[in-house]
Amino acid sequence: MTGEDAPIIAISGLTKSYSGRKVVDDVALEVRRGEIVGFLGPNGSGKTTTIRMICGLLKPDSGSGTCLGLDILTQSARIKREVGYMTQRFSLYEDLTIRENLDFVARVYGLADRRARVTETVRRLGLERRRDQLAGALSGGWKQRLALAASVMHEPKLLLLDEPTAGVDPQARREFWDEIHRLAADGLTVLVSTHYMDEAERCHRIVYIAYGRIVARGTVAEVIAASGLSTIVVTGANVVRVAAAVRGRDGVEQVAPFGNDLHVVGTDPERLRAAVDAAIAEAGGGVTAETGSTGLEDVFIRLMQQAALADDSTPSGRRP
Repeated sequence: MTGEDAPIIAISGLTKSYSGRKVVDDVALEVRRGEIVGFLGPNGSGKTTTIRMICGLLKPDSGSGTCLGLDILTQSARIKREVGYMTQRFSLYEDLTIRENLDFVARVYGLADRRARVTETVRRLGLERRRDQLAGALSGGWKQRLALAASVMHEPKLLLLDEPTAGVDPQARREFWDEIHRLAADGLTVLVSTHYMDEAERCHRIVYIAYGRIVARGTVAEVIAASGLSTIVVTGANVVRVAAAVRGRDGVEQVAPFGNDLHVVGTDPERLRAAVDAAIAEAGGGVTAETGSTGLEDVFIRLMQQAALADDSTPSGRRP
């Protein structure tokens, strides 16, 4: 497969261990041009390690694959120059201005027409009014925008984002994602790790990893449908008593308050309804219970629980 049809990322069997513990275990992943793929999972699940192996910063113990058509094992130096990578922590110089930081990055990449490229990047990312402000004096949202500018000014074909919006306000997160979708519309491919469910829903596809293994992938709708979960939403003045009464009943897997409502989740609709009805009766009524929509958060909690059980049953025991 060549040209426009070739995947931007195509890896298989990727494995990495530290001190005898597998942190990435037989990971396979394919991402195509212009896709925004969300890479989700709990802390320590292997997201960052996988991303670093894809872009050539780490060498896998086993497995193979390509990134931008380049071999991740033998052409890592070329991959690093052609990928944009935005790390979890702000990694630019806080004692330099926005413009000076971008000029430094342009020098590192050896960009032609450096000053013009910096000026265009500042304009495109909406940084004009702050271009002479020290990076250390910026808010979290503006630091994030500067880091994104530095990651894309050399016009990479692939952008890797590792927890890019941690610690920034909702408005800054929304503006960041608007920019990501504009870049993807121009053909940029994005692989982003995130903990935020609303961010996952902004991705074209999602991949969920737990304890080093991929346990689900697809569109948000596909992942929710494949979970087989049903949800009942309980509303009323007595939801606290219902919550206490329904926990641990047969057919109930999750009980979670959402504002004034209570979401009760399980895999068998009939057993779930029977458990909720019994709990309402025990709590003295005062509520209504209707079938609701299962959310992505409910699915991911279940996936994490299942992965933990599978990991505990593994004879070698991957967890520390």
